[in-house]
Parts: sequence; C-alpha cells; structure tokens
Amino acid sequence: MFLLWRNFWRTRAAAVKIPLSSRQASSQRSSRTGGCLTQSRRSSGSRYNVPPSAEFVARVSGIPTMAKLPYQETADGLDAAFVGVPIDTGTSNRPGARFGPRQIRVESALLRAYNSGTRAAPYECLMVADIGDINVNVYDLKDTCKRIREAYRKILATGCIPLTMGGDHTIAYPILQAVAEKYGPVGLVHVDAHADTSDVVLGEKIGHGTPFRRCVEEGLLDCQRVVQIGLRGSGYSADSYEWSRAQGFRVVQVEECWFKSLTPLMTEVRAQMGRGPVYLSFDIDALDPGFAPGTGTPEIAGLTPIQGVEIIRGCRGLNLVGCDLVEVSPPYDTTGNTALTGANLLFEMLCVLPKMKYY
Repeated sequence: MFLLWRNFWRTRAAAVKIPLSSRQASSQRSSRTGGCLTQSRRSSGSRYNVPPSAEFVARVSGIPTMAKLPYQETADGLDAAFVGVPIDTGTSNRPGARFGPRQIRVESALLRAYNSGTRAAPYECLMVADIGDINVNVYDLKDTCKRIREAYRKILATGCIPLTMGGDHTIAYPILQAVAEKYGPVGLVHVDAHADTSDVVLGEKIGHGTPFRRCVEEGLLDCQRVVQIGLRGSGYSADSYEWSRAQGFRVVQVEECWFKSLTPLMTEVRAQMGRGPVYLSFDIDALDPGFAPGTGTPEIAGLTPIQGVEIIRGCRGLNLVGCDLVEVSPPYDTTGNTALTGANLLFEMLCVLPKMKYY
C-alpha cells in the first residue's frame, strides 16, 4: 500500500508541480504521462497548477485538497488560494461548521477543470493552490479572530486573492479587517438569510450574527456599495433590516427573489459596485434548507442553487479581492449535498475572479 501511494504522488508530482516561479517556468506542450494529464502552459511567464483529471486519476484516491489542487504552505506565487477557517465558536444555534472546510474539500473531488456554463478556464490563467487551514483557537473566539486577521494580512501581502471555506460567519469580520488594511473600504456582496448586523448577542459583540455591524463601525465597508441578498425569516423587531438601510446598504429580501431569475438584479449590483474593490461573502443558509440542510441557522423559503449561481456569475467583471463560503455544518448534512453545493459555489467564485480566461 505504501508503494502504491508513493507511486501515485510521484506521478502526480510529475504532472502538476507546485509551484515554480516565473523565472523557472518553461513552456511545454501538453502531453499525457504516466496515465495523468500533464499541462504546462505559459502566460506572462507563469506556470499553472492543473488538478489531475478524473479521466486518469480516480476521485476517491489521494489526500483531499480543494478540487484536488496541489497543497502548499503559503500563498507565495499564487494568484488565488483556497483556505479553510474551521471555527464554529461564534455560532448561536447548531454547531459543526468547524468541520465545513474538511467536508467541502472531500466533496470537491467531483469538480472538473472547466466551467461548462461560462466556459471559464481558471487553471489556464491563474496559479491556484490549497494552502490549508488557519490554526484557530477553538477555546477563544477573540484570539481566533486575531489569528485570522494576521494570517490574511500575510496572504493578501503576496497579491493572492483568498477563497475562504468556513467556518461560521464570524470569520468575515477579521478577514475584512485585513482586506480593508490593504484596499481601504470595500464594496460587499453579502448573500445570506440573515443580515448579521446585530450589535450584542448574549452580551458578546463578536459572533456570527454581528460581523457586518463591527465592519461598519471600523470603516471597513464602503456602505454605498453594499448589497445584502436573500434576507428572510422571523426577526427581533418588525423591521429587522432597518439598521442596514440606514447605513446605505441595498437590502434585497428573499420575497423580491421568489420565482425569478436574479440576472437582472446582478446587472444593477455591478453598476452599484463600480470599479472599486469588492468582497463576496456567501452564507450557505441563503439557500433554502431543502437544498442545503447542513447549516447552523436554517430559514425556510430561501434561494435556489440556480439563483446562488446566478448571483456569483453576476459578479463577473467586478474587482473581487476576496470571497468566502461559510456555515456548512456537516453533522446536519447527512447526504453531503450541502458541502457539495458549497464546493461548486466556491468553484464558481474562482471562475469570476479578475483576469479570468473564457473560451
């Protein structure tokens, strides 16, 4: 068995090397070697990581990384990186989101290299890898936020765009602290069942229901370039979204989304966001629990996966500087469909990043 795995990884290493600098990169024609697809493409002197195709390497084999991409320890040399933040200590209801990144990676083995809907070819234009998980403190949420903030400062300093797998929605706060340090106040496309703008919950100001209140207080968001899509459910007051609107946010309650395509909405959102930096934060509970039951605070009558894809594809052309997919809770995801949906939505995010190649 040891020899089998050693030979597999040698074959994979020969097919997809991680990662060479632009000075080391060389232009070679695509070839099939050892039963795996070897693709060495040159664009502006760069060489790209290409996941092994399931045509030649079984999906069930190998160590689970996001989309079966190579793993590396840092974001150095990467255009985009998948990174996990495995916490649920900010959760107010069902726990389990700390296992979200791990399960998303497992289900992501089904992903392929090209987006058949948009014809995006992310691995022909961006250097992408899985850089593992942030080393969180599961006993101390404030310390975890500090660790996340410091880790994302390092990621962003390399010029890499982080694609984050949560973890509960608390993580958006320290991530946006790091993002705003680099880019200044950013626009926000926030897809969620909940506004996450509470001030204090059970005496605490940091949790998964408060991140965007904290972000506004610290000037991390350009409030005229914030849209919240899919909000719904019962509330603690007659108008649960009054505070959001008072800040200048555009609030799109789920009732405005029922029975329709969201492509026209996203045309308006792109105009609202303009050319400035934008962060995309997608809580899986934005989707109806009939589609995504594996989450901590499900709300009925939500968005469909089709609408979720429309929202993300509608971000094409925006100056995206970071994205996250949060609140996948595998203990409540008995079929794996929630994590599988999350993996596909993350792939869609990758496919709308700046400088994407489309056929």
